[in-house]
Amino acid sequence: MLPVTLVTGLDDGFRSAVAWNLLAAAGPAGVLVEYDVSSLSSGDVVRTARTAAGVIDREVITMEHPCVSCAMRGSLVQLLASIAAVERYGVAIVNVPAAGDTHAIAAEIDRDTDLRVDAVVTTVDTATVTADLTGDQLIRERGVPTAAEDGRAIAEVVVRQLESANAAVLSTDDDTVRDLLQAINPQLLVRTTTTGLIGLHLAIPAVEPGSIAVPTERTFIWQSARPFHPERLYDALEDLVAGTCRGRGTLWIATQHRNRLSWDSFGTNISIGVLGPWLADLPADRWASVGQQHQTRSALEWHPEYGDRASYLSFTGADLDARELRERLDGCVLRADEAVHPLTDPFAPYLEGSTAA
Repeated sequence: MLPVTLVTGLDDGFRSAVAWNLLAAAGPAGVLVEYDVSSLSSGDVVRTARTAAGVIDREVITMEHPCVSCAMRGSLVQLLASIAAVERYGVAIVNVPAAGDTHAIAAEIDRDTDLRVDAVVTTVDTATVTADLTGDQLIRERGVPTAAEDGRAIAEVVVRQLESANAAVLSTDDDTVRDLLQAINPQLLVRTTTTGLIGLHLAIPAVEPGSIAVPTERTFIWQSARPFHPERLYDALEDLVAGTCRGRGTLWIATQHRNRLSWDSFGTNISIGVLGPWLADLPADRWASVGQQHQTRSALEWHPEYGDRASYLSFTGADLDARELRERLDGCVLRADEAVHPLTDPFAPYLEGSTAA
């Protein structure tokens, strides 16, 4: 099997420099695949494969729909399989453009029996990453080549790159940034050089929808066995994510009694979706369809009346005020003397037909 290393990151120059360093480390057996997406808006992407000795393949990919991930997923596996068939090369390094969906690309590569993803290395500019993770700028506002309808925030792009990676290469050594990145992804190997990043053969991390992060010094965990008051939670959304980088978890909202909801926040951008029914509303033979972390937590904390209904949230940030977050969240919970039936649900129009799974 041909081992493949994916290199991701927001900054084109730094990401490319790391990719070329990895090619140099791989020696004559290495192949570097790059995508020039500067003309993406007109529908053209240029894919180049090269060794240390020079270019071995070049193709102009013309698309009706300008999408970075589509351009890669439609051509990359075929190219890598042809490289593997030559049996001359020992590793392929793929420089993934900033807007590429690394997790989807890795999954597609791993489906080919002649290929395996050895590692995903993300590149991090320590001078800008904290602002990127806590901000609200959209990827298209940054000038990153992407599809016109790509509404992701920069914070989401960076978080997804970190959560899909085995290793991160920092532009400079920074203990605060290092701690923050490892709070977002505890499995992450954080380096300031590319030494030793070829041949890692590590499993690709996966985040279970509705799961919470591991508690650390920079991650605050909150839970409640009572549902949220929909209007108070809705009004508090902006305050809850202020200064945070990443939020994850499961929501129980009083007016959404049948729906287990997911919380995903990236900087100041929040996504709430329907994960499906609660275990309490499912026959036992369908419990396997629910995430393992939720099943385990439910078994330990099953409520005699509400079953697995509960809220679990985690927030990660550089300078979290845990006391203030706890007070705000506690204040959003439905009190024992409040009835559900007269409540207005401001989430309902957004949740109709949604899914987070």
